[in-house]
Amino acid sequence: MKISYESKAKQLRYDKAYLRMALQWGRLSHCKRKQVGALIVKDSMIISDGYNGTPTGFDNCCEDENEKTLWYVLHAEANAIMKVAKSTNNSNGATLYITLSPCKECSKLVLQSGIKRVVYIKSYKDDSGIKFLKQAGVEVEQIADLDEKE
Repeated sequence: MKISYESKAKQLRYDKAYLRMALQWGRLSHCKRKQVGALIVKDSMIISDGYNGTPTGFDNCCEDENEKTLWYVLHAEANAIMKVAKSTNNSNGATLYITLSPCKECSKLVLQSGIKRVVYIKSYKDDSGIKFLKQAGVEVEQIADLDEKE
């Protein structure tokens, strides 16, 4: 099936809009080093959201006195996936919009949750998560330019 230029342009507009929303969501994070936001979209609806931070009930501080991230801080996509798990929704066939590409640990969660497409802005320092998702058949796309004109 051939996808028209108009369909691609429309999808790109939506992709950029969702990524902008993920950026805003990431600003809710209390982490000092990185603020990452994520949205899960299925059937043109946002079914979940998340940002990096500590588990429920913990102090919101994400770093120790040496500015190292605490081991129990959850990544944005993990928070979004867990939120879906607690709801009546599921993420089979959904798209994950995230401001920073998934790490290798979160990539396993993405795959197991049934997400079929990942769209991100910036690349994480270790690209093994992205390589894993591509190898598993998940569509992965980086959109670094969120120019408002499109």
